[in-house]
Amino acid sequence: MKNFYIATLVAWLVWILFLDNNNMRVVVSNRMKMKDLEKEKAVLLEKIGQVKKERNEVFGNPKMLEKWAREKFMMRRPKEEVYVIVDENNQPVESKKEE
Repeated sequence: MKNFYIATLVAWLVWILFLDNNNMRVVVSNRMKMKDLEKEKAVLLEKIGQVKKERNEVFGNPKMLEKWAREKFMMRRPKEEVYVIVDENNQPVESKKEE
């Protein structure tokens, strides 16, 4: 009787680990995909936060809206040249806060 239970347990483990539709290979693969997607989600949430912050800054102030349109899309008034001065980190000098 003892061998029957051991044999049944071994057969069940083999079935669960290798033969089932949700075997160990599938479970490990799905967990790796989930970790990758969670990392991607964190990056995208950070980008969303940056875009929302920029949007609130730009659309709350007409001068900032004009500045943003000029810097990001190189828009200009007729017969006008646009120059953007940047620092060593490639950031516009005007966007730095006085400390």
